[in-house]
Amino acid sequence: MSSTAFPIEEIIERFHLSGNYKDYCTIETGHINNTYLLTFEQDGVLIKRILQKINVSVFKNPDQLMHNIISVTDYLKDKITQNGGNPSRETLDFYKTNDGKYYYQDEQGSHWRCYVYVDDVYSCNSIENPEVFFNAGAAFGTFQEQLSGFPSGELYETIPNFHNTRVRFAALKTAIDENLAGRRETVRDEIEFALSRERDASVVVELLESGEIPPRVTHNDTKLNNVLFDKNTNKAICVIDLDTIMPGSSLYDFGDAIRFGANTAKEDEKDLSKVSLDLGLYEQYVKGYLSTAGAALTQQEIALLPFSAKLMTYECGMRFLTDYLNGDTYFRIAYPEHNLDRCRTQFELVRDIERNYDEMMRITMQAAKK
Repeated sequence: MSSTAFPIEEIIERFHLSGNYKDYCTIETGHINNTYLLTFEQDGVLIKRILQKINVSVFKNPDQLMHNIISVTDYLKDKITQNGGNPSRETLDFYKTNDGKYYYQDEQGSHWRCYVYVDDVYSCNSIENPEVFFNAGAAFGTFQEQLSGFPSGELYETIPNFHNTRVRFAALKTAIDENLAGRRETVRDEIEFALSRERDASVVVELLESGEIPPRVTHNDTKLNNVLFDKNTNKAICVIDLDTIMPGSSLYDFGDAIRFGANTAKEDEKDLSKVSLDLGLYEQYVKGYLSTAGAALTQQEIALLPFSAKLMTYECGMRFLTDYLNGDTYFRIAYPEHNLDRCRTQFELVRDIERNYDEMMRITMQAAKK
């Protein structure tokens, strides 16, 4: 083992990890934190644990970050137990350090946390079978339903204005005015597209501010690969990657799941003729989601589900366009026009959602009746 990967002896001591340490491997799927799978042996049995180095450049206050995660997982454990479930498999379980915290800072300034590995599960990066998307919708719906009674105001906003689309729109207008990378004249069509939908940017924010829709605990990263599926039953059992848990709207989570999962093309597809909303996958997800979350949502939230797919796609496109105008300072790129291609893909998906909006509403209302 490389002595520079992580201070294993210190980690064992700080988190009181039992067993004899054997080995580790790096988990490559995450983009923000460094993640390792540790293996221990105790009485002939292998014990696996997840170790993460928290990226404090993104999550600048680890105390607030872990407050949110532990508050929510403790609440979920109680709910899961009340429902006769298995809290050790159906939500994440973090180890405490010897000073009672859920992370510690080493001498080099790195921040570490450790949690129980959920065994006999798998995750998906693509949808090979529509049932997978139904089950993912049911998993995030369960997550929303179980947390519907949690006071979201007790959570910190660890990334301020993360899904405040009105703020994202204002940032785009600033980027257009400042034209830092000198690219404004080359993206006139994209700018016009974004500015023409200004009213959409304020809809959910205003509904939250007026109290017409309730604030909720939101996951804010509802990608397919943040659901663990049981190897034996293929059912979704656990929602992971809880770093972006914050107060917000249920619409943010639903819309982003559709934006990511029901798009027929890659996020940076250059051939826009390949970009569309897969209505079959939309139907699978909304059925799965409402089968578990439906009773916890208001009628207005349900009616806005199709709009949320448009809104989150529009927001993402604006963010890519903003970064392109600013000189690609936020998103990692592989070539100079990468953010522009991403923006165009998102905006094309917005167009297709608009074309199919009435059918999406019909599917949603039909699913809500069941």
